[in-house]
Amino acid sequence: MIFGDINNLSDMEKILPKPIVKTINYLKSNDFLNMESGVYEIDGKNIYAQVIDTTTKEKSNAKPEVHKKYIDVQFSVEGKEKIGFARDTGNNEVSEDLLEERDIKFYENAENEVDLIMKPGNFAVLFPNDVHRPACSVGEPCNIRKVIVKVNSEIL
Repeated sequence: MIFGDINNLSDMEKILPKPIVKTINYLKSNDFLNMESGVYEIDGKNIYAQVIDTTTKEKSNAKPEVHKKYIDVQFSVEGKEKIGFARDTGNNEVSEDLLEERDIKFYENAENEVDLIMKPGNFAVLFPNDVHRPACSVGEPCNIRKVIVKVNSEIL
């Protein structure tokens, strides 16, 4: 997992893989507050963005998830959310396995989970073995806008 702020990247851009730099440049160059929610292609099925409006929920009401084919770059546009994060230890109880159909597996809980607080401008790069529990509330539930960029791990 890599955590950063879109407005403070000078040290990171030198070491990140080119597809992640391309993703971050896309995030820096778009006005997501004025875009329609939906899916936007950046590089065909290799890199694409999902602009999402949702309401945060209590962490206990959200399932941790992992992906195997795609890396998630989660970017906060508006509002504040908590994302639970842990490396996948292989000890988490599977709630639902949809890896073949939708590249997502849900767990009941995540061993060794810590919380990231995402504010506008923050991004988190979540790799295939990074368990994450997005859209959790910080205090009271609130409306958020976020962008999730999917990067095919095979192009790294």
